[in-house]
Amino acid sequence: LWKQVLATLGFDPPHQSDTRTIYIANKFPLNGLYTPQKFIDNRIISSKYTVWNFVPKNLFEQFRRVANFYFLIIFLVQLMIDTPTSPITSGLPLFFVITVTAIKQGYEDWLRHNSDNEVNGAPVYVVRSGGLVKTRSKNIRVGDIVRIAKDEIFPADLVLLSSDRPDGSCHITTASLDGETNLKTHVAVPETAKLQTVANLDTLVAVIECQQPEADLYRFMGRMIITQQMEEIVRPLGPESLLLRGARLKNTKEIFGVAVYTGMETKMALNYKSKSQKRSAVEKSMNTFLIIYLIILISEAIISTILKYTWQTEEKWDEPWYNQKTEHQRNSSKILRFISDFLAFLVLYNFIIPISLYVTVEMQKFLGSFFIGWDLDLYHEESGQKAQVNTSDLNEELGQVEYVFTDKTGTLTENEMQFRECSINGIKYQEINGRLVSEGPTPDSSDGNLSYLSSFSHLNNSPHLTSSSSFGTSPENETELIKEHDLFFKAVSLCHTVQISNVQTDGIGDGPWQASLAPSQLEYYASSPDEKALVEAAARIGIVFIGNSEETMEVKILGKLEQYKLLHILEFDSDRRRMSVIVQAPSGEKFLFAKGAESSILPTCIGGEIEKTRIHVDEFALKGLRTLCMAYRQLTSKEYEVIDRRLFEARTALQRREEKLANAFQFIEKDLILLGATAVEDRLQDKVRETIEALRMAGIKVWVLTGDKRETAVSVSLSCGHFHRTMNILELINQKSDNECAEQLRQLARRITEDHVIQHGLVVDGTSLSLALREHEKLFMDVCRNCSAVLCCRMAPLQKAKVIRLIKISPEKPITLAVGDGANDVSMIQEAHVGIGIMGKEGRQAARNSDYAIARFKFLSKLLFVHGHFYYIRIATLVQYFFYKNVCFITPQFLYQFYCLFSQQTLYDSVYLTLYNICFTSLPILIYSLLEQHINPHVLQNKPTLYRKMYRDISKNRQLSMTNFLYWTILGFSHAFIFFFGSYFLMGKDISLLGNGQMFGNWTFGTLVFTVMLITVTVKMALETHFWTWINHFVTWGSIIFYFVFSLFYGGILWPFSDSQNMYFVFFQLLSSGSVWFAIILMVVICLFLDIVKKVFDRHFHPTNTEKAQLTETNSSIKCLDSMCCFSEGETACASVGRMLERVIGRCSPTHVSRLWSASDPFYTNDRSILTLSTMDSSTC
Repeated sequence: LWKQVLATLGFDPPHQSDTRTIYIANKFPLNGLYTPQKFIDNRIISSKYTVWNFVPKNLFEQFRRVANFYFLIIFLVQLMIDTPTSPITSGLPLFFVITVTAIKQGYEDWLRHNSDNEVNGAPVYVVRSGGLVKTRSKNIRVGDIVRIAKDEIFPADLVLLSSDRPDGSCHITTASLDGETNLKTHVAVPETAKLQTVANLDTLVAVIECQQPEADLYRFMGRMIITQQMEEIVRPLGPESLLLRGARLKNTKEIFGVAVYTGMETKMALNYKSKSQKRSAVEKSMNTFLIIYLIILISEAIISTILKYTWQTEEKWDEPWYNQKTEHQRNSSKILRFISDFLAFLVLYNFIIPISLYVTVEMQKFLGSFFIGWDLDLYHEESGQKAQVNTSDLNEELGQVEYVFTDKTGTLTENEMQFRECSINGIKYQEINGRLVSEGPTPDSSDGNLSYLSSFSHLNNSPHLTSSSSFGTSPENETELIKEHDLFFKAVSLCHTVQISNVQTDGIGDGPWQASLAPSQLEYYASSPDEKALVEAAARIGIVFIGNSEETMEVKILGKLEQYKLLHILEFDSDRRRMSVIVQAPSGEKFLFAKGAESSILPTCIGGEIEKTRIHVDEFALKGLRTLCMAYRQLTSKEYEVIDRRLFEARTALQRREEKLANAFQFIEKDLILLGATAVEDRLQDKVRETIEALRMAGIKVWVLTGDKRETAVSVSLSCGHFHRTMNILELINQKSDNECAEQLRQLARRITEDHVIQHGLVVDGTSLSLALREHEKLFMDVCRNCSAVLCCRMAPLQKAKVIRLIKISPEKPITLAVGDGANDVSMIQEAHVGIGIMGKEGRQAARNSDYAIARFKFLSKLLFVHGHFYYIRIATLVQYFFYKNVCFITPQFLYQFYCLFSQQTLYDSVYLTLYNICFTSLPILIYSLLEQHINPHVLQNKPTLYRKMYRDISKNRQLSMTNFLYWTILGFSHAFIFFFGSYFLMGKDISLLGNGQMFGNWTFGTLVFTVMLITVTVKMALETHFWTWINHFVTWGSIIFYFVFSLFYGGILWPFSDSQNMYFVFFQLLSSGSVWFAIILMVVICLFLDIVKKVFDRHFHPTNTEKAQLTETNSSIKCLDSMCCFSEGETACASVGRMLERVIGRCSPTHVSRLWSASDPFYTNDRSILTLSTMDSSTC
């Protein structure tokens, strides 16, 4: 709209170009023809407020809440017109609420500012004025040349200019961006690759033209125009030249790069989903209830106003002799008087809207969030990390989760590959402490449990391995056995793209093996984590890969260095699912070594133990291990000449190059001899399988969303228990068109219907998902809903968020939770109802942008089953109790108007009006909402099925359903009627309740109603409490005592600053009457007796799943899971009374009074949760 206005006025803003022009080192042309483009700075901003906008922005957000805005209007009305109550009665609670909420939100944003400052203040080195200048990350500008050292994270999106290598290449890991831990190679253009010093870079005159920022991590187009000797050289730039913010430099001493995208325009930041204020289902219900109560309030005000004027139609009531109207009142407009009276009644009844509800909820969420951080069960000792709460507004959503979306790498796994087993020539081996242990009989032994090879080191002095042959010769009886293992591990050590840190290998390739450098000191970097694990395993066995240059690979075998000439690399691709190398041994023989999935290697083999190896591979896969097969082929000189020629022709072809390469690879990789297979484990985090199984038992659907390739993702899903071996795995992958995708989805839907399988799993890749979401959302969702587990692989960060949004907006509107550990997971974390960040090895972007951060995936179970369940029950009761006690509070005021001719006379003193919600009734419900445990936390955590069973009681925000809301509201109205009419029957006919005949008046009547009401609502809270601590006792009974002490003090002094002394000595006289004491006790008992009867009836005849769990004897022999009746030893004096009361309402069985464990029963000694605040100790147990 603003742009349209400017255009209309003739101020048309300049059109944003599709490209940006960047002068390297900010060397702008001197001819003045260039208009500099403006770029943003390099600050990352995740905070919400600044010092300048905090007050106006926070006030605006707070007054968007119905209750806050309503009380602001009431406060202004009280200031403008003559109302029955003081403006302080509304202004003071409003000020208190606004202040507490602002402090809480300000503190949370301050924590976000600290995180941002840590990132933005990180030191970096920038080339300026011919030298290196140390500055902060936030000061990097577009065009600056930045120096990055090994293992540092790139502070902006950089175009690589040069590295410490002559060819200008470098290696990086992008684990925090796309979840892939493998090394990626990036290269600089030849003209800048040779500029390896600051002085040389200062002479560079070049311009980069590239596209404007976009979120796609894998897309970058641009060109570099380099001016050399008055000539312009143009070089294309692609993704291989761009170093993304958040990636880490590996295996390279240092690089220089020029910043092209900075701050919130980097690809990492653009993949952050724009922050939106997450609102819990409870808060939405609160707003609905407030609107209903607002309607009740307006209705009461309208009824009272109409009845007042109806009553005043009689002249004797319109202007009684004791209240004559002034001349101004007689001549004033009737409409204005009606409006004024309506507003006055509105002010009189306004306390039916509980303003303190919001501040109590805010305090409950804020203080309650500390329990998560204090819970020692969520503390990770190895890393010293405890759980963090970044947003406390969503605590109760943890107990409502229906879908969990999780990343794979670093979230479910430790991000570490470990070699476990292998199969060599049909014999299966395990690696145990660096030794290969045979699981089957070897040619030397009939015993299948003997170690065949402790390592190759025992052969160091063997005459059977000589330098005359690259693979050794031996006497007839040992030749084959040793050659098979020798060949196998040489294939492992040579068929890969692993590289070694330059720091560790300096000088190694140029001379003999340095005895001082042990294999364990080598630092390998690989394009695949599997390759790294295999090469490390071969090194432990005794065949150590030393390094490679452009044409040679060096391997140390049995202490002897051998060089193999690298002739060709046949790169891995997803169609072939294998890679190969062709090498020339020191003896001159040429060999092809191939490695790949069993489905791609075994069909190409013509020799070796194929069937035995196939069986072993299946056994490895059943254990969840990642398998690869190894094979070789010896090439004659003639065969090699043909292969070399075909590869050269394919690689230099200008037309159909990919097709010709594929044909050449197929021609070469045939007639192989199978050597064996390897099995590598991507080590899962501790207790991941148990956690996923617990989530499934709890009725929560688990989806894995990962950027990894399909084979890797499926393997990990099987090993972590996400997929079961008995599951029917369905696939939606490699779809090329909408029609093809739709047809495949229909086939999957038919298969689900026709297959008599209990559980189905679905695998879908990113490309197919894009097609499915574009046109076939409903069909795709139908398939997903019928699957127990879904795995999405090759997912871009924004695709993860789209999947979660698709589930969120489905007709069921389920509560979703996303958990991840890298920057690539930030979008889905922010999209889900609840976002969990794992504080892992991929940086802290996910943890910083999440709602909650935990150190390990296994902590998710307690976070949901215990904390989430408790928080929801607590806050649901808090909300309904607040409405109940305010109905009890204001309904007698409405009824009183029928007995005072609707004169707007207040029933309660203004001090009581102000302090009722702030002091007298605030603490019991607040402490309840912090400490309540209606079921033992051990039982909740160790019985996940309880989450599902009790979920039926709390799912879809059921505790705050309209039925429950109406029950509490009707209960409040019925109690209010008992307070008012009980007091009226006591004082209506005879108001002289003292022996001396002294009469009581209006304020005494109101104070009696207030006293009965206060005691009733406080004891009602006590009845709702299941878990009693000394704090609960203190605030519950202390609130009642405080009211009596305060009233005696307030009514016993003539206050000099008060205009009226209405309450002077009223409370003293009230308590002097025995009739009053009897009436108070009688009315409290009548009110709560009906409630107790209902509880007993429901608990015995219509118990909820929660109540069943409370009364059912658990495996740990906990006889009663509730409150003070569970502690028979060391009990306080009031405990016996409490136990008797609980027996009456059916909460505890008399035969199960003590909370004792038998010697054979388990006691959870490892639970050090601060939530367990009971007086029970281990000796009692």
